[in-house]
Amino acid sequence: MTWGRMSLAGIAGIAIIAGFVWALWPQPTPVDLGRVSSGPLQGEIRAEGVTRVREPYAITAPITGHAQRAPVAEGDAVVAGETVVATISPPDPALMDSRTRAQAEAAVTEAQAAVEFAETTLRQSESSYAHAAQQLSRGQALADGGTIPVRMLEDLQAAYDSADQSVQAARAQLDLSRASLLRAQAQLLGPEAMFDPERPESACCLRIVAPRSGVVLTLADRNARLVQAGAPLLTIGDLDDMEIVIDLLSSDAVRVPEGARALIEGWGGDTLLEARLRRVEPAAFTRVSALGIEEQRVRLRFDLLSPREERPGLGEGFRVRARVLLWEADDVVQVPRAAMFRDGTGWAVFVHEGGRALRRGIEIGRESADMAEVLAGLEEGAEVVLFPASSLTEGAAISDRAGLR
Repeated sequence: MTWGRMSLAGIAGIAIIAGFVWALWPQPTPVDLGRVSSGPLQGEIRAEGVTRVREPYAITAPITGHAQRAPVAEGDAVVAGETVVATISPPDPALMDSRTRAQAEAAVTEAQAAVEFAETTLRQSESSYAHAAQQLSRGQALADGGTIPVRMLEDLQAAYDSADQSVQAARAQLDLSRASLLRAQAQLLGPEAMFDPERPESACCLRIVAPRSGVVLTLADRNARLVQAGAPLLTIGDLDDMEIVIDLLSSDAVRVPEGARALIEGWGGDTLLEARLRRVEPAAFTRVSALGIEEQRVRLRFDLLSPREERPGLGEGFRVRARVLLWEADDVVQVPRAAMFRDGTGWAVFVHEGGRALRRGIEIGRESADMAEVLAGLEEGAEVVLFPASSLTEGAAISDRAGLR
């Protein structure tokens, strides 16, 4: 074997050995890296909410009657004191059977006879009154001449007064009889009277006007129907004056500060809307979760501050997602929570330095959903391992997974 062939064989052997060494040499573990940053930090609770119109006006039927077809529809604008939103007419009279009609007709005949009797009585009383007045006039003339005694004149005066009272009683009886006749005639009215063209408009219907300006939110029923007093007809509200209603767990509700801000998203638009806490209801209620667990929840009401121009199309009862801000800080050193893991009673992270993972204990303060405030142990700009595996150890070689793509 020549020297040249031996050299080639040696080089090949060295290459093979180097390949084996390289293949067996430990490779850096690819990891996801995050960065310690400085900036604003917010503590928040995320929940779903529903839009509501503040102070909606529920209009109900003031009387029992026949509600005509609604003159307005959902979404129509109404003006306070001008727009007619409902019309109610008296209920139709009941249909009468033959016996009931015969009784009503007999009552009319009886009332007519009573009127005729009262008219005759009045004429008789007026005649007696005229005679008594004539006798009193003559008696006064004779008494002035001393022809008759004073006692006889007093008797004539009493007869005159009695005749006058009889006339007044007869007139009252005539009025009473005429009213009884009208009442008896009214009993004969049937449903056809509701369609009398000569019936005055004021006697037909009760028109209800809008108590406030806004839009019609809901209609109980647009069709004509019989309604009882107190039955709901429609609801009116102002879409410029809206609120967000959010139901939180009672343990979360007590953490929300007075006047807290909320950022509204997921309402269908591209912009974030702003709301502010107005009231936390004092009583909690029980709700069963999707997992069948009973939860105590508290209702929070937020005033929607964004003008209507920034939330076109947002109406009553729309679902939204809210981020209720518990606290806010402007310039905070923060680390991703995904990089943190428990180290005894404290917290630690793996810092990426020189291609190695270095374990470092940290002290944290307030936390948000994704970030935590760093009080000690890290400086701004440091790279930390996100979602560190349980097999990752101190000093292990690591590399950025993003750089391998």
